[in-house]
Amino acid sequence: MINYAKEVLNAEIIAIKSVADSLNDNFIKALDLIDNNGKKNNRVIACGIGKAGLIARKISATLSSTGTESIFLHPADALHGDMGVIKKDDIVLILSNSGESDEISRLLPFLRKHKLKIIAVTSSLRSTLGVQADIVLEIGSLKEACPLGIAPTATTTAMLALGDAIAMALMKRQNFTIADYAKFHPAGSLGKKTFTVAEVMRGADAVAMISKKTSVQDAIKEISTARAGAGIIIDNEGKLLGIFTDGDLRRGLINDVDFLEKPIEDVMNSNPTKVSISTPAVEAVELMREKRIGELPVIDENNKAVGMIDLKGILAEGI
Repeated sequence: MINYAKEVLNAEIIAIKSVADSLNDNFIKALDLIDNNGKKNNRVIACGIGKAGLIARKISATLSSTGTESIFLHPADALHGDMGVIKKDDIVLILSNSGESDEISRLLPFLRKHKLKIIAVTSSLRSTLGVQADIVLEIGSLKEACPLGIAPTATTTAMLALGDAIAMALMKRQNFTIADYAKFHPAGSLGKKTFTVAEVMRGADAVAMISKKTSVQDAIKEISTARAGAGIIIDNEGKLLGIFTDGDLRRGLINDVDFLEKPIEDVMNSNPTKVSISTPAVEAVELMREKRIGELPVIDENNKAVGMIDLKGILAEGI
């Protein structure tokens, strides 16, 4: 059955390629309609029945998570009161392979009555849906991967891929950034990977910020009070001069009996690895792993120390 599974996958690959090869100016017109030529104030109401409806629901979810407001509306529910969720500037995206589904055919007159713009994803321009739509993204007659040639397989795969193409093209048009993505994915590993150092660091009030003339002994007290494993050494303007860690303390005590009385500036690491507040947290994690260190000073654009980021803390956040 491995060979047959490959045939199924190849049939779906052929379907996607066929749709890709048939893309024309209507695709651009659909993008223009959805993002209102850059104004981005139009919602997409995704509709479909059966398997095409499930694909429409997924496309709607993808649009919503990538910067284009969208909701899924079941055609049957729309006919029984849910038309009320549609606003006058919404764009209706309808998926139907045949373009002749009963619920969709019954819905179309009401959409036209409310002067709503319709984008159709269907196999034929001459179908009921194709004729009624403002813009048609025609997928053509695709051979299903089903051994009986009837179960929606290649067609739904092609619809899903076309929906992804719409969502990704809109992202690119709108210069959608990692920071934008984080707004829509605040939880889970995807969202956490978009965090910056500023969002996961310990701020200056939770870090031992130590004056350069402070003795090692007093510096240790400040580090202990902050419940940290290192202290940041700063000048009178708050700019980063160095870092002092537990490891520095152990090495110093082994080599010098008067170590505790020395000013911290004499024994600190004056060239510490550091990160900017705008650095992605995942990059900070990789830097600490590469350098085999547990804490990094965080600086702003003026080299002012603003906090500390530690490996245990950000790993606990799931980053």
